[in-house]
Amino acid sequence: MAYHDFMQSSNPVLSRYEPKNDKSGQAGQSGFAYAEGTAAYQTAAAGGGAAGVDAAFEQVTAAGGARLTINDVIVKTFAVFVVTVIFAVVGWNLVGSMPWILWVGLIGGIGLGFVNAFKKQVSPLLVMLYAVFEGLLLGAISVLYNEMAIANEYPGVVLQAVVATMVTFGVMLTLYLTGIIKVTKKFQSVLMVAAVSYLVLALASLVAAMFGVGGGWGFYGVGGLGILIAVAGVLIASFFLLLDFEAISQGIKAGAPERESWRMAFGLLVTLVWLYLEFLRLLTLLNRN
Repeated sequence: MAYHDFMQSSNPVLSRYEPKNDKSGQAGQSGFAYAEGTAAYQTAAAGGGAAGVDAAFEQVTAAGGARLTINDVIVKTFAVFVVTVIFAVVGWNLVGSMPWILWVGLIGGIGLGFVNAFKKQVSPLLVMLYAVFEGLLLGAISVLYNEMAIANEYPGVVLQAVVATMVTFGVMLTLYLTGIIKVTKKFQSVLMVAAVSYLVLALASLVAAMFGVGGGWGFYGVGGLGILIAVAGVLIASFFLLLDFEAISQGIKAGAPERESWRMAFGLLVTLVWLYLEFLRLLTLLNRN
């Protein structure tokens, strides 16, 4: 989710890690690193000498508990995705007899998504509950796409979307780690504009679909234009993975506490769910009769 000066005012995650500037342009108060550093220097001043500095350093590295590491993020992300997959299986098997489960997953996922995104103190329980509702939603909606694919004599669309999502994750991670694509402020700005524009277009498409445009698909069902829009959705969601990776990197560098690994896992889950749904739609549109 995001990063540096541009994102400080618009993103609820990285604003906790980066120091904000005051009106004079000087570094101001914000972020874990700043808060921990301030407390450390106060300890040093009180203790005096080298011993005070050593004590301060220990406080910086341990404030709020252990510092965030990449292993923390990996473990929490794995746990969140296991829960999501388990409840996706539940949703897949129950939606036939309980179609309302899709709406439970959708409403619960949206509500908990906003709560987790803007909650000051990350809650592992709420992150896990978000994974539960997202799992139900993904399982239920995957059944609908699968039925459409079978009706169009194109089975296997769900498996293809899963594989495409995982491959894209691996590719984007490689591009980030090798530095082939660098997450600069300009990159972030352009991507955010593209994401907001796509969101507005998607909402307009939803309204159009209610009036039968594109055979109920809205703008996505309007021939080649719909395919281009769907491809744009896949690309934007893919590039958002780079912002997630940058958030993890910045959080570790800023000395965020270990509990923030849950927020990182939540951010990755949000983006991957979005990417999977975009792949589902694109593959279904490409193979519609």
